[in-house]
Amino acid sequence: MLLPKAKNLFSLRWSLLTPIPLLWCILSANGWLDFVESKFTDWRYQFRGELPTPLKVVYVDVDSQSIDEIGGFPWSRMYFARVAEALIAQGGVRAVGFDFVLSDNGVSESVDRTKYVTGNRAFARYLWKNPPVVLAASYSAAVFRDINGRKQQREFPLLTNGLGPTEQLESPELPAFNVGQNTPWNPPNVGLIDTIDGGTRWVPLFAPSGVRTYYHLSLELARLYFGLGPDAIQVAGNTLELVRPDGSVVSHLPLKNGQLLEVNWFSAWLAPENNPRIGFSTVYNYAEMLKSEDGTERISAEKFFAQPDWKDAVVLIGPTDPLLQDLATTPFDSVPVPKVGVHGNLLKTIVSGKFITHLSQTAIYGVIFGLTLFVTGMVIAGGGRGVFTKIMAVLAAAIYVAVAFQLFREMHVLLPMTGPLGAAFTTSFGALIWQVLEEQKQKGRIKGMFGAYVSPELVSRMVESGEDPQLGGHDAEITAYFSDIQSFSTFSEVLGSGPLVDLMNEYLTACTDIVQEEGGTLDKYIGDAVVAMFGAPIPAPDHAYRACVATQRVHQKLAELRTKWKDEGEKWPEIVKQMQTRIGLNTGMCMIGNMGSRTRFNYTMMGDNVNLAARMESGAKSWGSYTMCTEVTKNSCEKHGGDRLVFRRLGRIVVKGRSQAVPIFEIVGLKENVSEATMECIRIFEQGLDQHYALDWDGAQASFERSREIEPNLPGVTPGVTKNPSLVYLDIVAKYRINPPPSDWDGVHVMTEK
Repeated sequence: MLLPKAKNLFSLRWSLLTPIPLLWCILSANGWLDFVESKFTDWRYQFRGELPTPLKVVYVDVDSQSIDEIGGFPWSRMYFARVAEALIAQGGVRAVGFDFVLSDNGVSESVDRTKYVTGNRAFARYLWKNPPVVLAASYSAAVFRDINGRKQQREFPLLTNGLGPTEQLESPELPAFNVGQNTPWNPPNVGLIDTIDGGTRWVPLFAPSGVRTYYHLSLELARLYFGLGPDAIQVAGNTLELVRPDGSVVSHLPLKNGQLLEVNWFSAWLAPENNPRIGFSTVYNYAEMLKSEDGTERISAEKFFAQPDWKDAVVLIGPTDPLLQDLATTPFDSVPVPKVGVHGNLLKTIVSGKFITHLSQTAIYGVIFGLTLFVTGMVIAGGGRGVFTKIMAVLAAAIYVAVAFQLFREMHVLLPMTGPLGAAFTTSFGALIWQVLEEQKQKGRIKGMFGAYVSPELVSRMVESGEDPQLGGHDAEITAYFSDIQSFSTFSEVLGSGPLVDLMNEYLTACTDIVQEEGGTLDKYIGDAVVAMFGAPIPAPDHAYRACVATQRVHQKLAELRTKWKDEGEKWPEIVKQMQTRIGLNTGMCMIGNMGSRTRFNYTMMGDNVNLAARMESGAKSWGSYTMCTEVTKNSCEKHGGDRLVFRRLGRIVVKGRSQAVPIFEIVGLKENVSEATMECIRIFEQGLDQHYALDWDGAQASFERSREIEPNLPGVTPGVTKNPSLVYLDIVAKYRINPPPSDWDGVHVMTEK
């Protein structure tokens, strides 16, 4: 609360300072703050970072190499026909968009008109088939409103056929099409390519003309991507919808001033994961090779177009050579980049539904006055609390900025920045000047307020170390953990992508929670595999014990999940209800730290002992075990955990890629969960193992047959189990009966598979 005297001063000053925020409202309404506001928007994009692409968009660049190989513009449109036909017919792309206005205006007199017309006719014949190809056009006497609601009118050339005077193009499917030179040519799919100011933000989605309504290239591509016809686009007021024939809405686009949509930029131009690209000449050469008489060339071309990047993608063909001068900056690119990226990002905006949301002009006025009122009120609050309230004023502005950045990152909402902050700070500054003139004794406080800064928020690791993360690592003893689902490839075949994702999310969540509860650190997921480490980055002397306990908890949790999935009935196929996971552990010195490139790295582990842990997981399959570890892990576990874990000797092996034998053990379970029958099974099994090493095949066979009967994991009884250690050694003994090992055999088995 303000003191009575402060309230009076505030009322007086506010009444005299009101013109300042009012001026900022006028500046905002007339677009005079747009330049600075754009900078604030760019910073929010950079704060938010890149978004995952909602669909495959591939750029085929008309780059310097393509121009060198094919020649300077204008090209014969035959090249466009060949490339588009190959991409659609062979590559399986959903749509192709051309970011060129194919107009005869500006064609040099030196161009061979015969070849030029021949190329046009080839392209036109292809387009008569109505493929999912969108050609570019610009406005012709189009009237639209800019972002401030002002009417704009422009004259631009529309697409022309360039077939030459009195040429006639006949199609077996369509009636003859009589055209004259430079006659407007309107194929079914034509898209506008202009922005309202030559920039990369606001795009008019349509422009009515006397012949037809032209929609934006990106909107036409989105329509084709969704498999909709030309009548699917419906505009009503400030809404544009893509509607299926049955009336259901595929996409709902909010418009500004009944015509404009703002591009939500998903990534920088040079972002290979989001913007895969290839040169036009490369694609054209492969397209020509499809018709080659050389079988090797045809096979090479077919493989090229069979790449998964093409399937169901939308391809944008546009100029990227700087000499073509179709460049502009973007929120992610301070250096001008090809503007064909506008279409790709607008297409992603439409398909994803992640539209940029702005406040109404009335709401903007409210924010300007509201923030100004609060900040100014804090600034001019007098008395002994002056310093505190001024700090609160700065914090209020900082909180507003933080909220604006966070809202954009999470919800794509753009709160106004320039007007509210400008009004708040200039009004507050005016109030401060007034206060300085009235109260000279507060001069020090004012200087203190302007000298205060808000420290940036740092990640916890940087806070603790005081240093930025650096590439490199160090050696430390850890226990490496690898797990993998048994027969996961079958899961992928049986389950659809949706159920498979749900199943894996549930399974991986359970595994990860247990690993972290036992003090482990998740390294990465590799498909269905979980890779983790115990003992880093926070050292733990009992890391081997923690890792062993985690393996048994994972198996217990998986048993609970199998029961749950079984109770869900026909939701899951039988293979899901039989799911088993194999886990491998190894303890030893490893390299741990930040590894990767200088711009992108992960905290991970490397080294021979890590590889050995992976071999324990993969090798467990050969020994009929679901949890296998090395002797080092067993000894370390027993050192710190006593006899809580029950182990079974499995033998000595040489894993692929190593020459030294490694004693291996099965982690049977937590002692409190292991039955007396299982303990007896282990005793008999290890007796058979000793007989096996002594080349006593009769004794070994008898022991393994006895242990087989009381194995805890029995095929046909335990879900998903197909073999166990007793069965494995019975097979080994049978083979050695036929082909005995040498008399000096040391009992080591050499693994031939990873």
